[in-house]
Amino acid sequence: MSELIIPAFVLFFTFVFVSISIAVDTLTPSRQLFDGETLVSANGTFALGFFSPLNTTNRYLGIWYHNLAVHTIVWVANRRIPLTNLTGILSITTAGSLHVTSTLGNSRPVWSTPSFPNSSPNLISQLLDSGNLVVKSVDSRSILWQSFDYPTDTMLPGMKLGPHLTTGLDRNLTAWRSPSDPSPGNYTVGIDALGVPQIVMRTADGWIWRGGPWNGLGFSGAGTSSFFDVGLYRLFHSGFNVTEEEIYYYFNTVNDGITTVTMDYNGTLRRYEWDASNQNWNIDWLAPIEYCDFFPACGANGVCDGKSSPVCRCVEGFDPRNPVSWSRGDWSDGCVRAAPLGCHANVTDDFVVVRGAKLPDTREAVEDMSIDLDECRARCLMNCSCQAYASADLSVDLSQGGSGCIIWTADIDDVSVYANGGQNFFLRVPSESELYEQSISSLNLENEIMHKLEAGKERNSEIPLFQFIQVTSATNNFSDTNKLGEGGFGPVYKGKLPEGQDVAIKRLSARSGQGAEEFKNELMLIAKLQHRNLVRLLGCCIHAEEKMLIYEFMPNKSLDLFLFNVEQGRKLDWTRRFHIVEGIAQGLLYLHKHSRLRVIHRDLKASNILLDADMNPKISDFGLARIFDANQTQANTRRIVGTFGYISPEYAFKGLFSVKSDVFSFGVLLLEIVSGRRSAGLHEFGSSCSLLAYAWDLWKDEAWAELVDPALDKKFQHDEAARCIYVALLCVQESADDRPDMSDVVSILGNENLCFSGLKEPAFFSMKLIASDLKHPFELHVNNSLNNLSVSDVAGR
Repeated sequence: MSELIIPAFVLFFTFVFVSISIAVDTLTPSRQLFDGETLVSANGTFALGFFSPLNTTNRYLGIWYHNLAVHTIVWVANRRIPLTNLTGILSITTAGSLHVTSTLGNSRPVWSTPSFPNSSPNLISQLLDSGNLVVKSVDSRSILWQSFDYPTDTMLPGMKLGPHLTTGLDRNLTAWRSPSDPSPGNYTVGIDALGVPQIVMRTADGWIWRGGPWNGLGFSGAGTSSFFDVGLYRLFHSGFNVTEEEIYYYFNTVNDGITTVTMDYNGTLRRYEWDASNQNWNIDWLAPIEYCDFFPACGANGVCDGKSSPVCRCVEGFDPRNPVSWSRGDWSDGCVRAAPLGCHANVTDDFVVVRGAKLPDTREAVEDMSIDLDECRARCLMNCSCQAYASADLSVDLSQGGSGCIIWTADIDDVSVYANGGQNFFLRVPSESELYEQSISSLNLENEIMHKLEAGKERNSEIPLFQFIQVTSATNNFSDTNKLGEGGFGPVYKGKLPEGQDVAIKRLSARSGQGAEEFKNELMLIAKLQHRNLVRLLGCCIHAEEKMLIYEFMPNKSLDLFLFNVEQGRKLDWTRRFHIVEGIAQGLLYLHKHSRLRVIHRDLKASNILLDADMNPKISDFGLARIFDANQTQANTRRIVGTFGYISPEYAFKGLFSVKSDVFSFGVLLLEIVSGRRSAGLHEFGSSCSLLAYAWDLWKDEAWAELVDPALDKKFQHDEAARCIYVALLCVQESADDRPDMSDVVSILGNENLCFSGLKEPAFFSMKLIASDLKHPFELHVNNSLNNLSVSDVAGR
């Protein structure tokens, strides 16, 4: 741990009050616990006493790990009403009620527990080795009250998360309000028992994250490496129980591992594991972390794929409810069926598999554990309201798809898909009308685009139309050897035209409702844009269900393939990097100010910067772009598009976007180009939580040169690198008003006599951990000791 600067009041209190560990784990009516004393569990794992959070003198009764190098608060009693001095007392009455009061006399308890007047007269309170504070009879194991039933922000092994159906008790994790205030904050995570139980995170305004239902192995929507999964790294075992009395999730550690799950004050749920070798906490898992994690990402009957751009598309057999809004990246209206199910027409419907998914919202779903997957399918077909079905339990009969049955009879809400992990479910679709409906949809799209192309001819802005046979010939009939990659739009192929010109062909994948909207948007927009730093559209092809865009070919592919690969990164010397930065800046300046249209790109990132044979950068992928009127400064959307790590705070939290949103993305991209690091990477920035925070820490410490990519082997122009980092930090300022326009960016990048001034902490810096040595949200720092006795100060998240 780094040296801790101790506030003056803590130094003073160190000489006045001492922390004395009582050599017992039990409180009795005749023995009180005073501020400065601690109870310690029998095996020394946990301690109970009074503490002060960071930057406050308020006192709270809490439980923390006793013998770890970084002591960690796991429970707070009087979190709503603190004591304001060091006069706190914890006592237990003869009726078994715990009280936190003050020695100042006649003070009412700031916290208390129920009493049990009809129980044994010999009631005690004991701190168990599990970290559970209990009230029980001295001669009985029967527990009358326990802190595990009233968690604060942290879940410990052996604790239950979920509702008790008979008593009405709901065991949730509720975040601290701030690092200095353990009162209940804005975020709560727990089990929602409606329909099929599932884990959710919510605020006063509603759900913000949903981990999905338990499938016997884990929660289906908790990601690809979840702390909920059974036997993750074989460090712990977890499970989920549903009885007539209660519904709860639990976990237990194995091999003496130390694990906690904590609800952060800033809305992040994290799983921590203690690293004994480094004497610190490691973050093993956290959520929500990307756009698809937020509820509901893509509206009703939409599916979110964080690896695609755009991230939202309709599930198979559905089209956008509001195509215009959908094409603009507002997915809140969701999708509707392209054709009705055949239930009432003596037609047998079919099912398509949605693979590796977070199962849809189960509040209106029903579960039957007594049938298998085949019976589940049959039951779905017999119910005209059934929209989809899935296995309820993957822990048995996995070769047969699992056992049990979940059936959805309402919209398919909040579905995400993962490259690894998730669970399959079966979506009901019409069996005969699907192809016909797709043909009609394709015809409508073709008519719409052709109408716009004809209108374009009148303004001398014709887009060349390629024949389908030309495209198939150019790509060797879409041979796999010609395939360059694939995104949310569909696959991209390399082709060669008859005159010998190499081209890149984006092919709209079948049934991609989002791709169709993106196709129209990109086709009609980029055809009107011409700049050396924008990818050039050569034409399009529309044939039956096939829709394709034909671009100039970029032999060096995309910038991310160079930046984030050690070997490839060495090919980008500093001169090339600075040239790429200047080119991207010029391209954005054209979009924002000098083009025929005023365009906000909204998805500027390394993978959308293509490189030609001479490593000139070209901004690509305008499927999410928006056109602004001449006098328009910003717009608002209810659904956020773009890529995690590049989105500005006003866009992420309020749906507001403007040219300054692109400026923010440019700042992030600029830091990536300088550093060779991904902005959204985990565990790469030491004690800083992000690339932005890391760059700021180095800048204010005048150590900015450490940010430059090691692949350059310290061979770079220091003045240019400093200007780049300075510009990047200007671009990622919290307030959009504090960010420069792209004309200012271009000017600063070329100013060799620049005076560095005016920088503030970048956006999201407040999410950085409070102290440089904190790895866990609530750490109890042990300050300077006197005669082996110590006073404690608590730092929050």
